[in-house]
Amino acid sequence: MAIILVTNDDGVHSPGLLALRQALTSVGEVTVLAPERNWSAGSHAKTMHKPLRVTPVKLADGTPAYSSSGSPTDCVALAAGGVLGVMPDLVVSGVNRGYNLGVDITYSGTVACAMEATIKGIPGIAVSTGFDVEGETEMAEVLALAGRVAGQLAEQVLARGLPAKTLLNVNVPALAPAQIGGIHVTRMGDRRYPLEELVTRDDPWGRPYYWLGGSAPVDVPDDGTDVGAVRSGYISVTPVTLDMTNHPFVETLAAWDFAAVQPRAEQS
Repeated sequence: MAIILVTNDDGVHSPGLLALRQALTSVGEVTVLAPERNWSAGSHAKTMHKPLRVTPVKLADGTPAYSSSGSPTDCVALAAGGVLGVMPDLVVSGVNRGYNLGVDITYSGTVACAMEATIKGIPGIAVSTGFDVEGETEMAEVLALAGRVAGQLAEQVLARGLPAKTLLNVNVPALAPAQIGGIHVTRMGDRRYPLEELVTRDDPWGRPYYWLGGSAPVDVPDDGTDVGAVRSGYISVTPVTLDMTNHPFVETLAAWDFAAVQPRAEQS
């Protein structure tokens, strides 16, 4: 039976992680190692200069799990390094409370877990949904749906594999299952954040401190994109590659004038 590592960036006691774990038990042997606290927007942070601890915990349904003092990607690295005594065949991260669309993948600890798995040669899936449900739908219902989607994708990935340096980024609309239009395979869309509002305040000693505001994103719901799919009530599944090279621009860039930097042979 395949061994599936479940992790996240919302913390080990997140309801989304529990829903994901429960949904994946029918697919493989599930083990949980997740951060002891919330690391939202922690991206691909790694702990390099202090030791990490791994602690046994119990989830809300009583099942055993492990928490780590490190970051989300530390959890994947620890598991891949053998700290749990098994090597995962698949890493599934989530279910994140908040979409990870477009450029969000550069901030997301949820997606970073799947990236770390991919770097380690393990297939990775990141699963997210919205902060707030629409209408009378309960968040538990949305999380259960996201778990079922993750389970179906996990079965496919275990059977078919993924291309090298490729992970799947999944976003499930925060809607009742009956309102979901289906699944769209998408590309990354255009999600922009306005200039963040800087809030300046003074502490009791008159020294300034700052809050970076969390402005709502401005989405461009183009057809074929993750942003457009979720906006239209579809689940988006986006294959993301670790190769961030802008390949069409390579030849153009090579033709630029780099005379200021002379080759060593010409400098002698």
